[in-house]
Amino acid sequence: MGRYFGTDGFRGEVNEVLRVDHAYKIGRYLGWYYNQKKNDSGRARIVIGKDTRRSSYMFEDALCAGITASGANAYLLHVTTTPSVSYIVRTEDFDCGIMISASHNPFYDNGIKLINAKGHKMDVEVEAEIEDYIDGVIEELPLAKRDKVGRTVSYIEGRNRYMGYLISLIRHSFENMRIGLDCSNGSAFSIAKAVFNSVGAKTYVINDNPDGTNINREAGSTNIKILQDYVQKNKLDVGFAYDGDADRCIAVDEEGNVVDGDLILYICGKYLKEKERLNDDVVVTTIMSNIGLYKAFDKAEIKYVKTAVGDKYVYEEMAKNDYSLGGEQSGHIIFSKHATTGDGILTSLMVMEVMLGTKKRLSELSKEVSIFPQLLRNVQVKDKKAALEAPDVIEAIDKVTKILGEDGRILVRESGTEPVVRVMVEAKTDELCKKYVDMVADIMH
Repeated sequence: MGRYFGTDGFRGEVNEVLRVDHAYKIGRYLGWYYNQKKNDSGRARIVIGKDTRRSSYMFEDALCAGITASGANAYLLHVTTTPSVSYIVRTEDFDCGIMISASHNPFYDNGIKLINAKGHKMDVEVEAEIEDYIDGVIEELPLAKRDKVGRTVSYIEGRNRYMGYLISLIRHSFENMRIGLDCSNGSAFSIAKAVFNSVGAKTYVINDNPDGTNINREAGSTNIKILQDYVQKNKLDVGFAYDGDADRCIAVDEEGNVVDGDLILYICGKYLKEKERLNDDVVVTTIMSNIGLYKAFDKAEIKYVKTAVGDKYVYEEMAKNDYSLGGEQSGHIIFSKHATTGDGILTSLMVMEVMLGTKKRLSELSKEVSIFPQLLRNVQVKDKKAALEAPDVIEAIDKVTKILGEDGRILVRESGTEPVVRVMVEAKTDELCKKYVDMVADIMH
């Protein structure tokens, strides 16, 4: 990870960690960098999307000021999803894309995610150069003069084209399906309902009234109990919850049970294999996926690959080997035939395809996986590296690993976006999970 950019962009508390002057300098560097690559063949074109946080508007203005001051043009998708920015960048000849969002974080955090011309997360070399510019290592860049100053363009039609693309992927009518959507008071509120309604679903939507401060507040994929209750109360066929920028999706079956990213990978992976659309019969997962998922994959004769945590690493593995499906337990699911990043709305449409294609309820599709109890605890630390390398922490991890044997596992890793170390244990019972998580986490305090 860089000085500012982590695994999912430059993220932190607004004007404390991520400041408005940072956004301006990011815009300045990107505008200058891509204009240089044009070699006087035209202006660089940079597309920007944002979520519903109050500060997203401030950062959008600062980015635009920097981009246009460097002589490039900024195109605004306005409130939209991260995957829509990725789609527009790679299909409409933009030099790069920017998404202003801190994903599932609270409203007072924000982030700047950079996307390259292929719709992938930005190359680390470019991020490193931006960091050098922010810190003054790179000398001040020239300002555009006279007719060389760039302009800002409203580009809402790009978002509409993305919605049309999603609709074009749907293979079955959703007529008579009662579907609940939790939009997290985030980016999905302007897209998801319209997509589902267009193919005949009877759509029930909650948390679709953003006010700038309620994004992810008791809503969305990280607060799934709200949707569970809503699905049961309204006797819906299925529910889908997104996070703030809608690159994640967690489902709820008709009985109110959570269907997380691991279960979605199994359900979609098995269906694609049966339809001979799962390349090499492989699904890409991360080290956080549940043991129960792998046991179910073994039974279904589906192979799997494990990567580091982060959809960035999942996609790199998929692209390198032309795999068609991969994702994370948290709900970042990538269907490489259709997208280059996790896409929550696309994921919900693909789950619907399996349900309608097999004529099975979501509870039937997911019951083939026996998930091991799992507990994750985020431990606040001053120095993540020091906490992980402490001898007593290493000793405690080794002890738990030996005790669990083949009946579970412990995983301890630093967060790529927060000042925390994550301690996760899988075991046969919830009580054992808590016991061993506490054994390691308490030492770090």
